[in-house]
Amino acid sequence: MRIFSGIRPSGELHIGNYLGAISQWLILQEKNECVFCIVDLHGITTPYNPQNLQNSIFEIAIAYLAVGLDPEKSIIFVQSQIKEHAELAWLLGTITPLGELKRMTQFKEKIKRHPEYVNAGLLNYPVLMAADILLYQTDLVPVGKDQQQHVELTRTIARKFNQRFGKTFKEPNVLLARGAKIMSLQNPKKKMSKTDEPEGCLELFDSPEVIRRKIMKAITDTGKAIKYNPKRKPGISNLLTIHSLFSGQTIKTLEKTFQGKGYAQFKKSLAALLINSLGPFRQKRKELLSREVYVKEILSQGAKRAEVIAQSTLEEVKKKMGLV
Repeated sequence: MRIFSGIRPSGELHIGNYLGAISQWLILQEKNECVFCIVDLHGITTPYNPQNLQNSIFEIAIAYLAVGLDPEKSIIFVQSQIKEHAELAWLLGTITPLGELKRMTQFKEKIKRHPEYVNAGLLNYPVLMAADILLYQTDLVPVGKDQQQHVELTRTIARKFNQRFGKTFKEPNVLLARGAKIMSLQNPKKKMSKTDEPEGCLELFDSPEVIRRKIMKAITDTGKAIKYNPKRKPGISNLLTIHSLFSGQTIKTLEKTFQGKGYAQFKKSLAALLINSLGPFRQKRKELLSREVYVKEILSQGAKRAEVIAQSTLEEVKKKMGLV
C-alpha cells in the first residue's frame, strides 16, 4: 500500500506534530511504501521569508530523519524538485469547480488570518495537494481533521478525471491521525501551533531548560486536583494528555498517581518525562546538523525515486487528455 503525506517548511516541529502525525508515519513506514514530502510550494502561499526558506527546508529534513523516518524504507524529498507536481496541479485545475475551492474551510481561515496575502495560490492550494497525492497513485493519506476536506476534494477530482478521460487515478482514502489534539500551553482552548506564542508551543528539539520552563509556566486551572475534564479544566487536561501519550500510562492511572499532589509536582514529573523522551531526538539532530552533505544526498536520492513515479503518472495523464 502506498502512503503519501507532507509537511510545510514553516518553523520547527512541535510535539503536536509528532504525536498527531509523525509517530503514525513511523509505524506506517515499516509495512508500506511511504512517500514523505517537504511541501515548499504550499509554504509560499502564506507570508514567508525567501532568505530563510532553504534553511527551513533543511531543518525539516533533519527533523524527519532525527525522529526516525528511514530513507531506506521511505521516499523523502522536496516538492519543488519534482516539476510534475506543479504541472499536474494545472491540469487538474481545469476540471476542478471554482465553487468547491471557495468553500474550503482552510481557505476561509487563511484569508482571515492573512487578509493582506490573499492570492490565487491560496485558493488553488487544494488542487496542488490533490496533485501531490494523485501523482504517486496513493492509497492512503494520513492527515489531521483540518485537512480531511482537502483529501475528500482529491477523491472528487480523481473521480471526475476518471469519468471524463478514463481510469487513471486511484481514489485515496483518509487515515485520520490517531493521536489526541495537543493544545497550546498558554491557551489550552486553542490547538498548539508553530505560529503560536513561543511559550505556548513545545518544540521537539527544545533544550531541557526550555522544556522545564515552558511546562512549569503552562496555564492550568482553578483548584489543585489533577483531573481530566477538558471543558472545566482544559489546562491540566491538556498536560494529562501529553503525559499519557509520552509515558504510555492511561489518564486514569495518572489521576490516581497524582491524587492530592497538586499542579507543581505534576508539572515537574511531566517536564522530566519530556526531557528524557525527547533527548534522543535532540542528540540525533545535533549529529545531522554537522552532516549537511549526507542530508542533501538523502533528499537528492529521494527526488530521483519520486521522479520515476511522477513522470510515469503525468505521461499517462497527458496522453489521456490529448496533450501528447
